[in-house]
Amino acid sequence: MTQLLPKLTPEMLVPRMGESLVQKGLITEENLQKALAYQKSESAKGRQCMLGQALIELNLLDRDTLDQVVTEQLIQLRSALQSSYRNLEQRVKDRTAELDQALRRLSELSQLKANFVANISHELRTPLTHVKGYIELLVSESLGEINEEQRHALTVAQRSTAKLESIIEDLIMFSLASRGEMSMKLGSVDIRRIAALAVQSSAAKAEERGVSITLSAEEDLPNVQADSEKIGWVLHQLLDNGIKFTPSGGSVEISLRGDGKNLVMVSVSDSGIGIPTSRFREVFEPFHQLDGSSTRQYGGTGLGLSLVRQIVEAHGSLLDLQSAEGKGAIFKFPLLAVKE
Repeated sequence: MTQLLPKLTPEMLVPRMGESLVQKGLITEENLQKALAYQKSESAKGRQCMLGQALIELNLLDRDTLDQVVTEQLIQLRSALQSSYRNLEQRVKDRTAELDQALRRLSELSQLKANFVANISHELRTPLTHVKGYIELLVSESLGEINEEQRHALTVAQRSTAKLESIIEDLIMFSLASRGEMSMKLGSVDIRRIAALAVQSSAAKAEERGVSITLSAEEDLPNVQADSEKIGWVLHQLLDNGIKFTPSGGSVEISLRGDGKNLVMVSVSDSGIGIPTSRFREVFEPFHQLDGSSTRQYGGTGLGLSLVRQIVEAHGSLLDLQSAEGKGAIFKFPLLAVKE
């Protein structure tokens, strides 16, 4: 059975009309109660009866007076709505201006941070070069003979300076990327050779941590359009990241696969601790570590993956992350194949 909708009337738009009529002296409180009782009884019979209609049917108010009151109420309602809209519009404008100002300030702070990082990095590079040079002179015994204990100490110092140099280079690259000044030298690159070099350079660290590291690549893989130095850095960083977060006995692998068309899919997977899905975005934030406590197990500046993504995107590609807590991680991205 189809239910009939009540007839729409202007009175429906006027809230608390009975109180308004009493306040204006057009009806008494007693008349209002009579009309409400009449309205309720008619409703019980299944008849839709508005308050104004009840007053008219009981001869407590005439139609012209009711229409006049409804019109006045609607005008007041419209005026209130317009006033609210103007207030809301002004609040939106004020809030937008505040957000614009905050955004400009944030941009300025970001620029200051990038400049600070760049300046500090360049200032650190010069003394580090001197330290590195003198250590090499000592190790090579150019400044005199050294015993095995001294050689061991100098070897440790060499590794530390190499690590510090790598951090400084990463900071400089980050500052360039933040200012949009990171240059790309795109050319035809043998991605298999680049991947093999990355595996070779990471082999010592993998062996030290008891992690196996492998390269799986299709035969006759085409060259790709890339900046060989920066893509090499990306692969080395992803391998280093995988090795760092993979327990002893685990594995890290670079995989290179063609899609049969004009792309080569590059992926680096590990069997490590994995990343919770809810925290994917965090791993790409610069200077951020998922474990930010003072006793965190894994070191690092938190720049690696942020730079990896920026470099991959600078190649016109997208970095995809697949992971789950306790189930390892896969970082992959496509590169454009070069047609010979």
